[in-house]
Amino acid sequence: MRPFLLAPPLLFLLLTAGSDVTGTEVNRKPNFVLMMVDDLGIGDVGCYGNDTIRTPNIDRLALEGVKLSQHIAAAPLCTPSRAAFMTGRYALRSGLGSAGSVQVLLFLGGSGGLPPSETTFAKRLQQQGYTTGLVGKWHLGVNCERRGDHCHHPNQHGFSYFYGLPFTLFNDCVPGEGKDVLANLQHRLQNLSLLLALGLVTLVCIRLCGLLEVSLWLLATLTFLSILATAVWFVPFELLATWNCIIMRNQEVIEQPMTVETLPQRLLGEAQNFIKRNADRPFLLFLSLAHIHTPLFRTPAFAGRSHHGRYGDNMEEVDWIIGEVTETVDSLGLANNTLMYFTSDHGGHIEDADARGQNGGWNGIYKGGKAMGGWEGGIRVPGIFRWPGRLPAGKVVDEPTSLMDLYPTLKHLAQDTQPDRPLDGYDLMPLLEGRAERSEHEFMFHYCGVYLNAARWHPPGSDSVFKVHFFTPNFFPPGAGGCYDTKICLCHGVHVTHHNPPLLYDLFHDPSESHPLTPDTEPRFAEILEQTAKAVERHRSTLANAQAPEGSHKHGDTNAQSQMSWEKILWKPWLQPCCGTFPFCGCKEETTHT
Repeated sequence: MRPFLLAPPLLFLLLTAGSDVTGTEVNRKPNFVLMMVDDLGIGDVGCYGNDTIRTPNIDRLALEGVKLSQHIAAAPLCTPSRAAFMTGRYALRSGLGSAGSVQVLLFLGGSGGLPPSETTFAKRLQQQGYTTGLVGKWHLGVNCERRGDHCHHPNQHGFSYFYGLPFTLFNDCVPGEGKDVLANLQHRLQNLSLLLALGLVTLVCIRLCGLLEVSLWLLATLTFLSILATAVWFVPFELLATWNCIIMRNQEVIEQPMTVETLPQRLLGEAQNFIKRNADRPFLLFLSLAHIHTPLFRTPAFAGRSHHGRYGDNMEEVDWIIGEVTETVDSLGLANNTLMYFTSDHGGHIEDADARGQNGGWNGIYKGGKAMGGWEGGIRVPGIFRWPGRLPAGKVVDEPTSLMDLYPTLKHLAQDTQPDRPLDGYDLMPLLEGRAERSEHEFMFHYCGVYLNAARWHPPGSDSVFKVHFFTPNFFPPGAGGCYDTKICLCHGVHVTHHNPPLLYDLFHDPSESHPLTPDTEPRFAEILEQTAKAVERHRSTLANAQAPEGSHKHGDTNAQSQMSWEKILWKPWLQPCCGTFPFCGCKEETTHT
């Protein structure tokens, strides 16, 4: 009888223990793996219509998850788009909109960046107990007032671990690939240096030959000016690969300048190791790829594999990297508790081409590209979510969504209910799970720098998505689809054409923005402009000095100081990250990645 009497209590204890284990698994917060490609055109991906570049791993994510067909970047360039993505708010609110020709951070030794007062989704998740990591590109600044204060650094913005490029990959990182940073200014400074040197040599020869009396004071002054002009040109620009092309692990510079050839394998290895290290706890990994920004990689395993030259080879390498990360998640048994997300920071750079072929991406049927304000090709990007068991497989959401929506979505899933500042994004889960059919984005606003370039309206009860362009960039040559004279479009002055009345398109019927509507072709023409104007005014009321000129340093609803003034952007030697003793910076990472 004694075993029989003991059986019910033992059974109760076993059931209770089992219930606890099950509850722990069920209640564990989900993991997040966010994967962002740099400068990827939406037309470069198979599941978005490309049938010549092979992207089976990205396509698999869409097949097993949810694909967004109207996923919109908040800006058509790296720095402002990434700031909006990280904060869930238009970049203008963080002071990262520019009123001039330079719209992205140019030097690691500058003092501009994502303000320390800003809040990122990584910081919110870190406060909820998540282990957070960023592997790859940052491009939102490093230091503020002195070398090593790291006020803009990823570690200060919620990432427990950082490995990668605090700046970005750009042509100056690879000899022979040309120059990206202030090329016209470099050319002028170089010419000035040569002119002063030539003048100095000429005067010395005249003095030595006794043709004229040339004072030593004049020669000394010219010598000083020649040295100064040469230093102003040579030190910041000719050594740019040393200053900007570096790799950091957390706050330590571990490679300067970086070896570009092995970068893809190292970033992949770091991402995989981060997932493996944190498989038993909630984690956020943001894998911010260096692809597919120029210069293009020349990885031997992918050379010549595609039908689209080096760009296609790089795109297929991107797909392989995505597949390897997905396999890591799946092999560790994490798939059912991990939300995976794939996107690009903005559209492809269509003007980027040389004698070897096209170096920039293809934006499919959409007009425009990188840096072209509100044209759809520069801001419509891939958006794919996979979460087996939680999100329906093969679902397509044809509603306006934004990269800014990631912030509130992650907050919701991490069960973060703490107060927050006003956001411009919305939680995507109702759309992704099929609990809602309409996007909460009735209106969206498209900036080019600090200038409101365009706005879209998705009227309630309608499939139409109307887009109003207040101004458009001036393409060159006339009739072309980009700014092939300057290689990148600008947002102000003679570089744009203002429209009164604004240009109006219905993206539902005309996604290529080829046929502007008129009062004769659209019965609601006046109503659309009126409703959009009212929405713009409501939006502007949430901003302070949103259209302020560059000399004004206050932007956004938090009065954030402008981070894009010349004072903030230009190189300052005392802020330059360095391994070694400045200016003798140089080191190589010891790595076992192959």
